[in-house]
Amino acid sequence: MSATVDQPISVPSSIRKICCIGAGYVGGPTMAMIAKQCPHIEVHVVDINAARIAQWNSDELPVYEPGLLEVVSECRGRNLHFSTEVDSAIAEAEMIFISVNTPTKHFGVGAGRAANLEFIEKCARKIAEVARGHKIVVEKSTLPVRTAQAIKTILAGVSTGATFDVLSNPEFLAEGTAIEDLLMPDRVLIGGESQSAIDALVEVYANWVPPERLLTTNLWSSELSKLTANAFLAQRVSSINSISALCEATEADVDEVAAAIGMDSRIGPKFLKASVGFGGSCFQKDILNLVYLCEYFRLPEVAEYWEQVVKMNDYQKSRFVSRIVRTLFNTVSDKKIAIWGFAFKKDTNDTRESAAIYVCRDLLRERAKLSIYDPRVSPEHIRRELTDAMRNGDAELNATSAKLLAENVEIVSDIHVASSDAHAVALLTEWDEFREADFQRIHDGMKKPAFLFDGRNLLKDMSLSDYGFDYHGIGFSS
Repeated sequence: MSATVDQPISVPSSIRKICCIGAGYVGGPTMAMIAKQCPHIEVHVVDINAARIAQWNSDELPVYEPGLLEVVSECRGRNLHFSTEVDSAIAEAEMIFISVNTPTKHFGVGAGRAANLEFIEKCARKIAEVARGHKIVVEKSTLPVRTAQAIKTILAGVSTGATFDVLSNPEFLAEGTAIEDLLMPDRVLIGGESQSAIDALVEVYANWVPPERLLTTNLWSSELSKLTANAFLAQRVSSINSISALCEATEADVDEVAAAIGMDSRIGPKFLKASVGFGGSCFQKDILNLVYLCEYFRLPEVAEYWEQVVKMNDYQKSRFVSRIVRTLFNTVSDKKIAIWGFAFKKDTNDTRESAAIYVCRDLLRERAKLSIYDPRVSPEHIRRELTDAMRNGDAELNATSAKLLAENVEIVSDIHVASSDAHAVALLTEWDEFREADFQRIHDGMKKPAFLFDGRNLLKDMSLSDYGFDYHGIGFSS
């Protein structure tokens, strides 16, 4: 007997058991919030990474988010469980969230643009293998439009008599404020074809989300909305960063320009903060995915338009490095540069596509000596990211790159250590503690002249010249 996916199914009016496959930056926090707000629902988060699960069962969570540990500690062992028992969790659940990584492909068709759906397919096949009865399968990962059809096709191929509904429920979390975003979301988007399945997921969120913020659409609109939202937000960042270069050339101030245009109600003030460039797991990946979809559907002009957003982001990072080299008398070879911050933004330990990775890579290629400090990112993780960045495609590290990583990179636990005897500071993450640094002590310990390059304009209003710094920010003449 073959499974059916599209036929009407009588879905339980109240979900009691949820399983989430994937214990990462989305799955862990989202399920913790569901467990907190729905104490009547058993929530089981599973992952094949035993080390990650062990961290979720400790006080050293693998994901840093303000307030997350408190939520997990409240629910863990009550109705929130973390384990590697994938099969049993799927079998027992009524609703299964898929929340695994969908990185950009680095090989084969669509390399550099398309999403790698390997892990999504493996999840679907595991669900098809284990499930019995009826299951509601929820896409939580960021996926290209029409991925649900692939999932449905896989699920329809089982011979166990199991039946499925597939929903799209994309996340719109901003790392660093994920708990706040989960508690008070702008909207919760649920797309599907079965009204009863949609109602079942709406019922879960309705435990704490106001009804006017529960938005339901068709399956394909929901999938595309996630990519489009990130593309629009990234576009705003790249747009203001392009203007920052013009501001520096014309003696305008990008923050003043942003404030002026942000007061226009048609534009608004959000995502108009100039910086060294955007990062994170979503923006670049989703834009490149959008580019690939446009190329696939033979829309080259649309693809080119969105690809320019990524090109501008890359330009902003390389422009920042060029400014450092040019200001330090056209060479940073054998000069110590203190790197303040490695995470892609404050209040997270996530480094995916962080601007710091590429700034550090390019400075290393200029033979600079880097002393890196970040309050939340581990030394092992920093070294792993830099090692990957120094590779050429899938190639092994060449001897020169390996030597630079071994001899020109140190990772320290204090900004004062990082800055001691440094020719310059490069501030790349807007951690609050950097505003509270002892700048006189830092200046006294640096080589002179002491340069400070602020990639986030965090210290712009602090009159650092009074301490003796040669200060350079983004989007204004120093």
